[in-house]
Amino acid sequence: MPPEAINRRKVRAAALVAGDGQMLQAILDSMYFKELPNFEMAAVISPDKSAYAMTRALNAGVPAYVVDPELFPTMTSHSMAVANKLRDMDIELVILAGYDLALGVIPYQFKNAILGIYPALYPAFEEVAGDIQRAVLERGVKLTGATAYFADSDGRVGGIILQKAVEVLPDDDPESLRRRVMEEAEWKLLSQAIALYCAGKLKIHGKRVIVEP
Repeated sequence: MPPEAINRRKVRAAALVAGDGQMLQAILDSMYFKELPNFEMAAVISPDKSAYAMTRALNAGVPAYVVDPELFPTMTSHSMAVANKLRDMDIELVILAGYDLALGVIPYQFKNAILGIYPALYPAFEEVAGDIQRAVLERGVKLTGATAYFADSDGRVGGIILQKAVEVLPDDDPESLRRRVMEEAEWKLLSQAIALYCAGKLKIHGKRVIVEP
């Protein structure tokens, strides 16, 4: 580990999760292999206590919390509760790891500090609301991939941090392509983006993200 990584303070992060938590597991694996210096996963937050992502967090010794949207009158009030929880824990970096709810007010409270992954080479297939990999196959493109980004004020893809291409194979179906995009691009890009953030190497100029050497 380089000396500058040893001396830099740790970034306290929280992951917003849902579902089986495969994206979260990729981060936990990167932590285990010490690929994320100066990074602390301080909490995992989910809207669903039964999500397997919560089990993954607890197995890794990461505190896991549920903020149930059914306890709030609106999604805005739910997002405010999540934002308050994040602030109460002194979270600096928010990671979207399969979170499928609207971010609401969270981006206003964590400007340029929310990392996410888009499962294509953004802005390709930006208009697709459903199964992106099925749309990729139907369109017949030869290269797809993934994009690591900062969330904008609306919780959508903002500044692009990293992109990685994945070849579409002739015998791909939506599931095989989805799996390969995750394994070859999404999981790797998210950990790389986290590492760059924690190293202080991401600078934002307007809508552009500059990755410093």
